[in-house]
Amino acid sequence: MFTSPVCSLTDMLGGEYTEYVRRAAAFFGVTDADALIREKVAFYPEHVQRENDRLLRKVGTQVLPAFDGPSDGAATSAFSKALHKNAAPLSGYGCYRLGEDGRLYLLGKSEHYHASLGHAFPGYRLVDRARRLGIPNATHNTTRGYITRLLEKRLSDAAGGGYRVVNLETGSLGVEAGVKQMLSRFYKLEDISDTPPYLGRVPVFLVMADDHDGREGNYHGTTVLTQTMRGLWPDFAKRLEDANIYRVVPVLPNNAADFREKLTAYNRPPYKTAGFLHELVMMNYGAVRLTDAYIREVYALCRETDTPTLCDEIQTGMWYDGLFLFLQYGISPDMAVIGKGFPGGEYPASRLLVRESCDRLNLFGALVTNGQEELASLSYLITMRFAEENGTELTRLGTLFEDGMRDLAVQYAGVVSHAEGRGHLAALHFRDTEEAARFAKLLNARCIDASAQLYKTHCPPAVLFKPPVIASEAVLRYILTACADALDGMKG
Repeated sequence: MFTSPVCSLTDMLGGEYTEYVRRAAAFFGVTDADALIREKVAFYPEHVQRENDRLLRKVGTQVLPAFDGPSDGAATSAFSKALHKNAAPLSGYGCYRLGEDGRLYLLGKSEHYHASLGHAFPGYRLVDRARRLGIPNATHNTTRGYITRLLEKRLSDAAGGGYRVVNLETGSLGVEAGVKQMLSRFYKLEDISDTPPYLGRVPVFLVMADDHDGREGNYHGTTVLTQTMRGLWPDFAKRLEDANIYRVVPVLPNNAADFREKLTAYNRPPYKTAGFLHELVMMNYGAVRLTDAYIREVYALCRETDTPTLCDEIQTGMWYDGLFLFLQYGISPDMAVIGKGFPGGEYPASRLLVRESCDRLNLFGALVTNGQEELASLSYLITMRFAEENGTELTRLGTLFEDGMRDLAVQYAGVVSHAEGRGHLAALHFRDTEEAARFAKLLNARCIDASAQLYKTHCPPAVLFKPPVIASEAVLRYILTACADALDGMKG
C-alpha cells in the first residue's frame, strides 16, 4: 500500500508562519483558527485505498440513471464536435469519474494527463482549511506570499539546487517563458535592455522531429511560437524563416549523429542555436522515450556550443521517484518546465525553473497576474510531500505497468507493433491507424480512458495510457487485463 503522510498546516508550512496566520484569521473573526492550523489530515488513508480497489468491480456499470442535461453549452464548433457529454463528470473519487451517463469510468490517462492524485484526494483538505483561514489565493508578482516563496525554494532544492523559479499558470506559458529567455540572447526585450550576446545572429531552435524528419514529433504548448515549432501556421512560420527572424530545426529522436550534424551546421554565421527543447517521454508522439545515452550525449554537445537546454516536464513531472524525471537521466537542464501533475489538477499552475545564466527577462518578460496563487502553491507542496514519501512504490508500480505493456506487445505481436514509454506513461503502437482506433474504442466501451493518437499525419498509430500516481497494483493489473481482453478480440 501507499504511505499516507499525516500532516497539519503547521507541519507543512512551519509554526512561525501559521501562528501569524492564526492571529490574522482571529482578527477577521475566524473562531476555529487554532484547530484549522493544528489538526492533522491523513493524505491517503488505508480505507480510502481499499475503497479505490473495491470500486474496480463497478467500472463500466450503470450506477445512476443517466443525466440528460439540457445545455450543450456555447462552445466553438471545434469544441462542440469534440464533446462527449456521456463521460462528463458528475463526481469523482480516486481513480474514477462518474459520468453524466451514470456509468463509472476508470482514469486510464489521469483525465487529460494532469489528475496525478486522482479525484477528491484527502490530502487536499489542507487547501480547504487554508481557504477557511482566509489565506488568499489572489495575489501578485510583487506580493508573492510565504507559501509561494517556500515552494520556490523547495522546487529548486528538489531539482538539484541552483534554480530560480518563475510562477505561471499553464504549461504553454511556462515553455513560452523559457523560449523568451532564449530569444533574449538575440533580441532586446526593451530598448533599454543590455545588448544581447548574439545580436545579429539568426536564432535556431532545435526540437524533436517526427519519424519523417518533420516537426510533428514535438509538443510544447499552444502559444504561437511553440505551435510553429510543431508545424502549425506553416505560411506564417515560413515568412519568419525567410526573413531570418528565427528558424526551427527538428532533430530525430535518439539519433545523436543527426543532432551533432544539425548542431554543427547551425552554429555557423549567420545562425546560432538558440536552444534545445525536448520532453523525455514524448506523450504527444506515441510516448516515444528518449534513451539515457542519447540525452546525455546531446546535452554534452549543447554545453560545448552554448546551446541552452529546456526539459519540458509538464507530462513527466510528479510521475517518477524524485519528482523530476531528468534526475533519473543524470542531467541538469538549463531550464525545466513543470505543471499538470504537480498541482494535481486542483489549479492551473506551472513553473519555469531557470539557471542564473539563462535568467535574462525583467519582471514583465514573463508576467502572469495569477501565477503567484497561494493555494495553488500549497497544492504543489501537498502533492510533492505524498510523492516524496512514496518514491519507491512509484517506481515499483511504474515498472510493473511498463513491463506489463511490453509483455502485451510480445504476446500480441500480430496486432501490436511494440510498446513505448516509461513507467506509468505508456503506449501500445499498432501496425495501422484503424487497429489503434479499434483498440481504443474497445477500451472506451468498457469505460476505461485511453486515447488513440491519430491526429498527426506522421505520428505512429498509438494508444496512450497514464494512470494516476495513486493507482494501486490492482488498478494497473485491471487495465492490463482489459487491454489483453481487447487484443484477444482483435486477434480473433
